[in-house]
Amino acid sequence: MTIDKSWTTIRRRGSSNEFWNGLQHFLQMAKPFVNDRVFIKCPCRRCLNNASHHLEDLESHIFRNGFMFGYNQWIHHGEPATANAGMTVAGPSGGIHERDEMFDVLDDIISEDADEDAVGGPSSNDQYDDLFAALRSELYPGVSSFSSLNFLVKLMYLKVLNKLTNKSFDELLKLLKLAFPKIDLVESHYEAKKLMTKMGLGYSSIHVCKNDCALFWKENSLKDTCHVCLESRWKLQSGKRSGKNVPHKVLRYFPVGPRLKRLFATSKTVKLMRWHSTGKSKDNDVMRHPVDGKSWQEFDKRHPQFASDVRNV
Repeated sequence: MTIDKSWTTIRRRGSSNEFWNGLQHFLQMAKPFVNDRVFIKCPCRRCLNNASHHLEDLESHIFRNGFMFGYNQWIHHGEPATANAGMTVAGPSGGIHERDEMFDVLDDIISEDADEDAVGGPSSNDQYDDLFAALRSELYPGVSSFSSLNFLVKLMYLKVLNKLTNKSFDELLKLLKLAFPKIDLVESHYEAKKLMTKMGLGYSSIHVCKNDCALFWKENSLKDTCHVCLESRWKLQSGKRSGKNVPHKVLRYFPVGPRLKRLFATSKTVKLMRWHSTGKSKDNDVMRHPVDGKSWQEFDKRHPQFASDVRNV
């Protein structure tokens, strides 16, 4: 019996049902061949069958790094050594979750990190393991329309949209767990925020003077009093600092650089980010976008090197 192994060469893995289904068949095929510790050789492009991992981790490794080149006869994962290279036995059709829309999101994130690794060398991507675990997990037994990760992302979106407090979000999670005891969901907003940070959706916290004089940032980051008004950085009780340092005000800063990189890494927004160069009007008498205006055109003339890059913003 033969199946096509061409899924192992697919580059855009997150948007390919063929890659996802092929990977699930591979894992099903390899499952009976784990060792006593439930470990098995990993054929991702980084491990190259030289390292062994838990079977569940193979899914995130291969999805993240791709399937190694040249490994056409899967002798470490259930294919008989006498079988023809490139020919495998199809895995069972049952037990494979329908591909979740969050795979496209993770694929964009992983592709972005892969580009950075190519420039700066390999880095650890173990933070994705928890994301893949939440993506593999059903929200509730028998519910295939939502993964645990998908539901959590939508829940966090509603929190922001309706301006729910962290305490209200915690109470909502408690209610959901009370009503649906088998639901696979985080325990608190703190845990949800930690998971979202692994998707690159975090922020930097910067303490602010009580009177908005200055930020406790960079050269002022270690100071306990404002260098302008000399007001204490921390909340005081009876004139004394409490046991735990609690700042008067906190500024939550969303760094611009990582978000611009994410916009260019995401397949759905990259076309919009380059539209000012690729989709501008060819009619000089029509202004559909600021790029058609004289100010933009004058800026391009003054900075030709910057203007020549279609990704300039």
